[in-house]
Amino acid sequence: METRAWLRRHQVAVYAVAVALAIGVGIGRPGSASSIEPVIDPVLAVLLYVTFLEIPFVRLRRAVTNGRFLAAALGMNFLVAPVVVWVLIRFLPQEPAILVGAFMVLLTPCIDYVITFTDLAGGDAEQLTATTPALMLVQLLLLPAYLWLFMGADVPAVIEAGPFVEAFVLIIALPLTLAWLTEAWAARSSTGESWQERLGWLPVPMMGATLFVVIASQLPRVRDAIGQIAAVVPVYVAFILVMPVLGRLAAGLFRMDVGESRALVFTSVTRNSLVVLPLALALPAGYELAPAVVVTQTLVELTGMVALTRVVPAWLLPESPDPISLPGLTRGD
Repeated sequence: METRAWLRRHQVAVYAVAVALAIGVGIGRPGSASSIEPVIDPVLAVLLYVTFLEIPFVRLRRAVTNGRFLAAALGMNFLVAPVVVWVLIRFLPQEPAILVGAFMVLLTPCIDYVITFTDLAGGDAEQLTATTPALMLVQLLLLPAYLWLFMGADVPAVIEAGPFVEAFVLIIALPLTLAWLTEAWAARSSTGESWQERLGWLPVPMMGATLFVVIASQLPRVRDAIGQIAAVVPVYVAFILVMPVLGRLAAGLFRMDVGESRALVFTSVTRNSLVVLPLALALPAGYELAPAVVVTQTLVELTGMVALTRVVPAWLLPESPDPISLPGLTRGD
């Protein structure tokens, strides 16, 4: 338990070390990319398994007991965020590989370290945790529809069914199923509970390992296109600046207390690069930039989350937001 808590408190430092090492290997030993790349899928599968273990699927019904928070979280992530993304994407180079990577990551809400950052900011991490199964399932269902909506006829050319389905089944669906079975086992058996507890310290180091293998293997392939990848950084920064403000307004509209309000802000802004990364890696030849675009969002976001853990409780939401009344609604307690 102490190791798990220490890793959570220092996770940004762990990720920074992993990224620095990866850049060093990618630049200093570019020939190692071919030996590192085969490790990506197994590392991702383990990462997503231990990440999904932190999602209380066996308590899925609890998420709907607070229908107000669930409705606000779904609305912010699947109605408001797509509109913001559609506006921001206008400022990106209209290169399909860049666009599909940006769409993939910005249209999917985070279901893992957002809980830790919410807790660090004094938000209702428990309520957000109960909501993550719904966020996970809805984003997997809606992502193909959003890609079709935003990219239209380009989608069939972007997504080849075979590799895409294989990546989804082996790297997402299988770990997701194993995590659900593990949780069910833990709910019925002390042995299963002990197994799940022992795996609880793995998400942070596995995230660090994922960042290392992805960056170290992909950097030599995209180093000549760093300028194109850097073009997405202002869009990611703008998303981090806009979504917390919209989340605060939504919290007032839904008359949330301070803990719920902070949780809503963090779920509105934090994205799910870990889950969409294997899908980006499964894209066909010509889309090598897409995984780098996804990972770049993670690097920008981690920096933004460190700032938001201080800005949200100190300035944006030091207390519960004033309720917002709309025509036809009465102001309530």
